[in-house]
Amino acid sequence: MSHVHCVRSTIGAAATLAMLLASPALADDWGTLKGRFKFGGAVPTAAELKADKDVEVCGKEKLLNEELTIGADGGIANVVVFVRDKDVKVHPDAAAAKEPVVMDNKNCRFEPHVAFVQVGQPLTLKNSDSVGHNSNIATIKNPPSNSLIAAGADSNVTFKAEEAIPAQVTCNIHPWMKGWVLVRPNPYGAISSADGSFEIKNLPAGDIELQLWHEKAGYIGEISVKGKSEKIAKGRKKIKVAAGDNDLGEMVLDANLFKK
Repeated sequence: MSHVHCVRSTIGAAATLAMLLASPALADDWGTLKGRFKFGGAVPTAAELKADKDVEVCGKEKLLNEELTIGADGGIANVVVFVRDKDVKVHPDAAAAKEPVVMDNKNCRFEPHVAFVQVGQPLTLKNSDSVGHNSNIATIKNPPSNSLIAAGADSNVTFKAEEAIPAQVTCNIHPWMKGWVLVRPNPYGAISSADGSFEIKNLPAGDIELQLWHEKAGYIGEISVKGKSEKIAKGRKKIKVAAGDNDLGEMVLDANLFKK
């Protein structure tokens, strides 16, 4: 191999390496964020709801008030966490979601209680019950929608704009039915599961601002981590995402936050 060809090969390899290092798809540019919300105080008993419509169907179910759902170990379900930054870089593997998110009218309640959908992603409102339902979504930036769904049928809704907070979903036929839909412009959002845990994958490394919200508490104004209290203005928490795994740990929410 000639000296010139060797130099060119070396330069070419160096340029390729530089391009790879600059690529946004490299794993070290991205991080996963997780954490867990726990109730701080004596766990209240969820109140039972009375089914006074279509009693032959809905009356068979043990319906509970889901405004505040706490697991046996104190984990808080349905805490909403999402990235507020409008110009956040999106991972190349997280293209615009095309698969529908399903919110089911099942056992005379909404399942899931809180759904997360991206702008442009279909939301399928399904009815697994043997009676009719409607799903009335009270959005602010998007036109409100109210889909009447016959037994065993479904209906699709697509949102064209993001919503700053989750939009409430109700059934006018069965007024005890309530749920929520979070509409965001990117995939960076999560709803805490039954044990209070959540995870958001493929976040860009660097400084971001999270929004923490819960239907009973509203914007989460205070959390406690390892016994140290932290005030959060309007539920906005700034964090620095490192490459790889990031764990916010167990975040305790005082019982007083939910007395609204």
